[in-house]
Amino acid sequence: MKRLLLLVIISVYAAILPAYSQIDTDTLEKADTLSVISSGKLRFQDSHTVSEVVPPDSIDVARYRKKHFWRAAGETVGFNIGLWAFDRYVLDGHYAYISWSTIKENFRHGFEWDDDHLHTNMFDHPYNGSIFFNAGRSNGYNFWQSELFAIGGSAMWEMFMECEYPSTNDIIATPVGGAAIGEVLYRASDLIIDDRASGGERFGRELAAFVVNPMRGLTRIFSGDAWKKRNTPGRNFGIPPISVELSLGGRLLTLWDNDEGTKAGVAAEVNIEYGDKFAETTKAPYDYFTFLLEVQGIKSQPLLSRAEIVGRLLSKEIVDKKDFNLNVGLYQHFDFFDSDTIREERNSSKLFPCAVPYKLGAPASVGGGVMFRYKPLPIMRIDGFLHLNGIALAGILTDFYRDYHRNYNWGSGFSIKAGANLNLWNDRLSLRLANQFYKIYTWNGYDSDFDWSTTPEGKPVNVQGDSSNSSFNHFEASFSYDIWKRLYFTAGFDMYIRNTNYDGLTIRDGGTSTISPHIESKQLGFHLMLTYKF
Repeated sequence: MKRLLLLVIISVYAAILPAYSQIDTDTLEKADTLSVISSGKLRFQDSHTVSEVVPPDSIDVARYRKKHFWRAAGETVGFNIGLWAFDRYVLDGHYAYISWSTIKENFRHGFEWDDDHLHTNMFDHPYNGSIFFNAGRSNGYNFWQSELFAIGGSAMWEMFMECEYPSTNDIIATPVGGAAIGEVLYRASDLIIDDRASGGERFGRELAAFVVNPMRGLTRIFSGDAWKKRNTPGRNFGIPPISVELSLGGRLLTLWDNDEGTKAGVAAEVNIEYGDKFAETTKAPYDYFTFLLEVQGIKSQPLLSRAEIVGRLLSKEIVDKKDFNLNVGLYQHFDFFDSDTIREERNSSKLFPCAVPYKLGAPASVGGGVMFRYKPLPIMRIDGFLHLNGIALAGILTDFYRDYHRNYNWGSGFSIKAGANLNLWNDRLSLRLANQFYKIYTWNGYDSDFDWSTTPEGKPVNVQGDSSNSSFNHFEASFSYDIWKRLYFTAGFDMYIRNTNYDGLTIRDGGTSTISPHIESKQLGFHLMLTYKF
């Protein structure tokens, strides 16, 4: 599931470029060399853009406002039934043996915290939520209305489609994280569609749109839009300013302070910026967002190491001057960081840091943000941001709690993100600094004297994990230099630090006991890459 999802999201990048490269010359002649933003105002784009900006056609916009409730509801229900049938008759999953008795028991028992893998709960389930979300989004509903389909689809699955008790974390992560992933995939598929095309080009576009956004692809098949030829492109958003960066190279990981282990291998990163971050005033969710995907081929490490989405919900420009811009807004955040063992597990003491340095998933996060741009000299530009977010749900690595597939604690808290980019000589040289700090509190822990032998095998324990509070800090710095046209040499490093205080927890190790232990893990990463800015 994770690798299939990774393929779909990488296709966002892979499919966008052909869509832009095939824009007809008549359309480009109508577009100015300046960027058109939603307010109708023109401004120069400072960063590389894939193509010229083209506003949406009013005929297409009117068509996409027509709502089709029964088709959207049928797609939501149909997806759940199809997924259940696959789990039951292909995978033969024990959880898929449902009956009226299991449904009644789910309603009687109610919700509890589950013990699936972190990537399952924090990445795979939000992707499923994006399918529900796009059932509504592809049938005429706006961002907020489509979230109701994500909630309904998730609730149906939790209460009816599994014989396991409904999951508290899933009913939060699936629809909320699903909205973030879903809107990114919806807008990505919108860039690919062109109802004016025919033949092989049309088939290729429809196939690419289906891969990027399966539910929208199905909706276009059900409605007949997949083969209807029109005089307009059929895009809901036209072509906004968008920049894409692809980096390929090598990465080295090492544990800091422990001096025990180093891993190295290939790595790749996709970074997309969509829309105008300094639009005057906007209330359209995700008319500006950033999307970061980091994958690696390092022994013992997960293929997907990092995924981040920052989507603007609403904003207002405070300062608009020739050399300075300042914008404030409300943003949704989706964060996922994953690592695995760098050194062999230490068994000599339970109080050494976990062999896995960090894991963090935060699919339900929203907060205020400030973005600025300062251009003191014609050859110099500084872009910066500051975000303060509340986190409704997060999972973070623990050193002690182990049950079924879970090695992390559930919790909630807040995050602070800040960063700045220094660009010189028309982006010939750039420096980037960024820091992300997360504070996660687990409030529903277990008694340290809990008798685990009373827990039936495979039955989750309804707790968030260890009673604890954790901080997670990620600092990164990078340097890029234009070596040939838009090909850059990029070098950088990042540092992950996890600190966890286990409040009231007693750890017995041999003849000694430690009350409320504090454990810290640190990892350094170094990378050398070639980056192409499209």
